[in-house]
Amino acid sequence: MLKLFFEMSILAFESQQAIWLRSMKIAAGGSAGEREAKLMVKEKVVAAQTAAIKAATGTGPVGIARGYRRKVRANVRRLSK
Repeated sequence: MLKLFFEMSILAFESQQAIWLRSMKIAAGGSAGEREAKLMVKEKVVAAQTAAIKAATGTGPVGIARGYRRKVRANVRRLSK
């Protein structure tokens, strides 16, 4: 239970970073903002599908949260450049 609490807490913190960085990119507009908005929607659909597959194959909540964290961290790194 403690592992799940930790993973979800860190996911919440990292997600706020990604949301803020994405918001700034989209608010700037232009083709980069439009591209980021489309990428965001695509990534959310793929992430939900991946989580559903993991849940169906027996992966626990901690493993699913770690999968989301990997993707969020990648987005934070990419958007921070």
